[in-house]
Parts: sequence; structure tokens; C-alpha cells
Amino acid sequence: MPTLAQRGLQISKNAVFNLFVNRATRLLGRPFKIITVLNETADKLADEKSKDNKFKQLFDVALTLVRLVRSYANGSYREIQTSTVVSGLAVLLYVLSPIDLIPDFIPLVGLLDDLSLVSWFVGKFHGEITRFRAWEQSMAISVLPTTPAQGDASLPALAELGHS
Repeated sequence: MPTLAQRGLQISKNAVFNLFVNRATRLLGRPFKIITVLNETADKLADEKSKDNKFKQLFDVALTLVRLVRSYANGSYREIQTSTVVSGLAVLLYVLSPIDLIPDFIPLVGLLDDLSLVSWFVGKFHGEITRFRAWEQSMAISVLPTTPAQGDASLPALAELGHS
């Protein structure tokens, strides 16, 4: 029995998935359309009810993939090859599509091919996902508010910012 990642590799080589790669390539120049796709995919992934750790981890990585493509689309993250973003967007399009190898309306089994493809992507692009998560953490740390010392002349007073 093949692993999820092996099954995902098989799906990634399928002609149906190639249609999603072509669609992802066309979408790459349309950031607002990408954001719509990402929001729909995140909503679909958020409906997950499984308590199994393996599946939870896959859903977490899939949501990281959503954030990665969103950050690429809005221009805030570009430390990744365009072909990787296209592959990631194609995976998300496949997850979102009701037309895939195993229809999503079939309980549990319907999501298996989606999870297989996400698993393949994670295996192939693990380093990219790790770098993106590190970048996210560094961005979160850099935007944390700091409390200025009393009388810090380098920061404007509240009145100067338009607040009273």
C-alpha cells in the first residue's frame, strides 16, 4: 500500500493535476483571484474534524501553504522559486476543486487524494515551507509593539500621530 506522499506523487503526475498546474500558472499574475482561491481553500481545510495527529499536521502544513502563496501574491515574500509557488497553487486548486480523482463528497476517502497531494508537496518542498515559517516568525517578532521608555525622543508623541 503506497504512503500518502507516494500517492500524492502519482497524482502530481496525472493529467488532471496538470490542468491545475496550467491554471495556477495563469492565475499567478492575478493576485486578487489568488486571494479568493486561497480564502476558499483555507475555509475548506478549516472544516477538518479529524483528531489524528498526522492529518492535523497535514492540515497545518496546507494552511501554511495557503499563507505562503498569499504572501507571494501580495509581494511580501519572494524568497522562493516561482515554479514552487505554481506547484503549491496547483495543489491548492486541486484541493478546492470538486473535480478530482476521488470526489470530495465521498466521506473521508474524498479528502484522501487531497491530503495525498499535500503530503507529496510537503515532502518535495519541505525546505521551502520551513524557510517560509521561519520568515513568518521573524516578521511576527519584528512587528511586535515595544513600549518606549519615558521621554524617548526618537519616537513621536501621541499627539503628533493624530491622537489626543
